[in-house]
Amino acid sequence: MSYELRKNLLLAYCKLTELEDDPEVAALLPVLHDSAVAYLENAGIREPEYGTSRASQYDLVVCRMVLDAWERRETSMVATVVADNPAYRRMINQLKLTKGVSS
Repeated sequence: MSYELRKNLLLAYCKLTELEDDPEVAALLPVLHDSAVAYLENAGIREPEYGTSRASQYDLVVCRMVLDAWERRETSMVATVVADNPAYRRMINQLKLTKGVSS
C-alpha cells in the first residue's frame, strides 16, 4: 500500500490529523513511511495482500515505526530508560515467521 493510501491511518496513529496541512508533516511523513516499508522489506517482510489479517499487523508495525521516527527526530536522546515495546517486537517476529517472508 502506498503512502497516499495509508496517509489517513498514519495521521491518526501519530495524532497529526490537525497538522495534515503543515509543510513539515507533508514533507517528512512520506519519507518516514517509505523508510519503514523499506526497513521491513530489507528485514525479509514483504507487504501482505490488502484485507488480510497480516496486512493489519503490517500496517500497525509501519505506523509504529513512523511514529517512533517522528518522535525521535533529534540526533541524541536524553532518557533514563529506553526499551522496545514488547508487543511491537512480537508482531515483527510473527510477520517474519509467517508466510510472506522473502527467501
